Amino acid sequence: MKTRRSERLIDMTRYLLERPHTLISLAFFADRYESAKSSISEDLGILRRTFMIRGIGVLETLPGAGGGVIFTPGISKKEATEFVEDTSKRLVEPNRILPGGYLYLTDLLADPELLRTVGRMIATQYSQSSIDVVMTVATKGIPIAQSVANFLNIPFVIVRRDSKITEGSTISVNYASGSSDRVEKMELSKRSLDEGSRVLVVDDFMKGGGTINGLQSLISEFNAIFVGATVFAENINIHSQFSDDDITSIFKVTKIDTKNRILNVEPGNYLTNTDFSYFE
Repeated sequence: MKTRRSERLIDMTRYLLERPHTLISLAFFADRYESAKSSISEDLGILRRTFMIRGIGVLETLPGAGGGVIFTPGISKKEATEFVEDTSKRLVEPNRILPGGYLYLTDLLADPELLRTVGRMIATQYSQSSIDVVMTVATKGIPIAQSVANFLNIPFVIVRRDSKITEGSTISVNYASGSSDRVEKMELSKRSLDEGSRVLVVDDFMKGGGTINGLQSLISEFNAIFVGATVFAENINIHSQFSDDDITSIFKVTKIDTKNRILNVEPGNYLTNTDFSYFE
């Protein structure tokens, strides 16, 4: 049944938002709405302008017989900066201080709106990097990995420190915890990662970098490619195995005084490590 433009725009928007980084032909939309390709092109022009103005993302048209449109979700530097400034105020609450130089982040990482924004931010950073898989360690990093994978429209895999019978056969590595030099083990199902996959690592909190170093070793065992790593927050008071160029953090903890309950949090290097030009 032929549809009116207002109906087409609503349905096209929903369809595109649910399928980021996916090439969709104009012929598909023309058949779906029983409309001429010229009308579909006009509709997409309206969406393209609106998506850009509202900071939703980029709708790119690829010409030719095999062409179509691809929606790439993203965030502007202005919106990302506002998010970092606003969330920093929530992070400096003294009751977040945990023993061992950690922060309580569970309430933040259970906030759907915050997770969507974090997912968009990390997806923006790697939107042009041809990522195949998002990887994290159970359990706190899972919500972030799921959000990023959703915006990149790719799978995510969960590395565990203890094997589960439901995982089948696994590959494991031993690694040294960056903060305590204690040797630990992590493992991943052999079926979870294909050889040659380009892997993005995400996590909630980095203390010394040992976990991410272990993940790099595990990725190498699968003959896959480590593309980069982004964490929600890092404690810069603990000596890290990585430089600022190796790891991206949205927030950095500059001071944790457990005795006096003093906590200082600043923006991490995300805003400087991310190229926002494609979305502005």
